[in-house]
Amino acid sequence: MISARSILLRLVKTAVGSSVYVALAFVGAWRIDWDRGWTYATVFVGVSVLGSLIVEIANPGLLAARAKGIRKDTKSFDRLFYRLFLPLIAVYPLLAGLDAANFAWAPLPGWTLYPGIALFVASSAFGGWTMIVNRHAETTVRIQEGQTVITTGPYRLARHPMYLGTLIGLPGTALMLGSAWALVPAGLIAVLFVWRTAREDHTLQQELAGYEAYAASTRYRLLPGVW
Repeated sequence: MISARSILLRLVKTAVGSSVYVALAFVGAWRIDWDRGWTYATVFVGVSVLGSLIVEIANPGLLAARAKGIRKDTKSFDRLFYRLFLPLIAVYPLLAGLDAANFAWAPLPGWTLYPGIALFVASSAFGGWTMIVNRHAETTVRIQEGQTVITTGPYRLARHPMYLGTLIGLPGTALMLGSAWALVPAGLIAVLFVWRTAREDHTLQQELAGYEAYAASTRYRLLPGVW
């Protein structure tokens, strides 16, 4: 049984990590008196901590495994993915802050805050659902010891539901912070995830027992009804 101390430690790590990430938006803004920025920070950190609490209780050990990042047997294409993804995900809130609260290159109207929050919450809920049902949902692509095909929960909708959740939430930061320019890195990240999905799906069909049969019954890799 997971201890209260380990849960608390995990929540503290999540709160610190997510706070550091949202701080990038304030670095770009170069100011702290920014209402949309604080709304974004509250939603991002609050939802991240709540999601971590739920996953830590429902699927103990998964978040610790995810925190290990790239492993020795992480696929080479996924190593390339992270070389491209990590700079983009860091630039995303930084550019949003520069645009929305500093230079006002292409600010979005105030009402876009609300769909941004909705998309982020929906994305986090979908990702959390995926991590609850899949004990193998690490952050990098590799064939794990004892790995099995998961067919329940969101895996009935798409073969890569974690990435589907990511795509749902990608515009959220730009909309919450009010930056049209921030949609550019969001779009590039979306393209990267489509590429990663294709490579990962091919790998699983080649190397994971039972995946071909699962792919025959769950037809869509990423977008139900599309692909």
